[in-house]
Amino acid sequence: MKKLLFILLAFSFSVNLMAQYQKQKDNVKKNKKEEKRKRVDALIKQEEEGVVAFKKETAYGIKLNSDGYGFFFELGRAKSVKKATLFQFEFSERKHPKEEKQSNINSQTAPLIYGKLNFFYPVKLGIQQQFLFGNKSNKNGVSVTGNIGGGISLGLLRAYEVEVDKSGTRTFVKYDSPDSLLFINGPYYGGPNIGTGWNNLKLTPGLYVKPALRFDYGKLNELVSAIEIGLNVEYYSKKIPQMLYNKEKQLFLSAYFSLMFGKRK
Repeated sequence: MKKLLFILLAFSFSVNLMAQYQKQKDNVKKNKKEEKRKRVDALIKQEEEGVVAFKKETAYGIKLNSDGYGFFFELGRAKSVKKATLFQFEFSERKHPKEEKQSNINSQTAPLIYGKLNFFYPVKLGIQQQFLFGNKSNKNGVSVTGNIGGGISLGLLRAYEVEVDKSGTRTFVKYDSPDSLLFINGPYYGGPNIGTGWNNLKLTPGLYVKPALRFDYGKLNELVSAIEIGLNVEYYSKKIPQMLYNKEKQLFLSAYFSLMFGKRK
């Protein structure tokens, strides 16, 4: 009889213990669901109010500089609604202000830029910190952020080769070659085509800094629709030869305007 009573008590204790464990487990699940619901409700409220909130962002765009143009790709990682880190890649072409195209009406060739020595392509890899200045008042509003950062810039110099008449033969020549007099004096047919000069590529490393203001006007929080205005400041390890008879520079300063698109999640 005592043995049976002990078994019944042990069984009852086990059932109660299992019931308490299941109750705790159900409470944990219920709390997690409640927390998830609150987070979703908060995100919905933020979107209704126009708040731009995200964990990850992928964007791309075109960039018009005061001395050229380019395109870029960006990955964003948010630390909070007000702060984010942006990882950026950019490729652009920088032009000299003295460049002037001349066409040869007697020959179907590319236009000639007299005195141009190199195409100059800055390739940039950098990081920026983004700070929220003003969020949207509603979906139709505009959020304003400030970005500051920089990174490394690799200047690609592609030799500018002109097409000339060399002893009755049409050929391409560059400035730093035995035919430099033909490069300077001609007679010319025209400028380079898209395939010339790549076998004479030179690399010049440098650093850059880029402060900017970004205006996001998109109606949907999960999509990036923005414009950006800012400054480029680049410094290279040596002077960049761009134009004949013009001073070579190591420091470059320009303003820019960007149009960008992308996604958030």
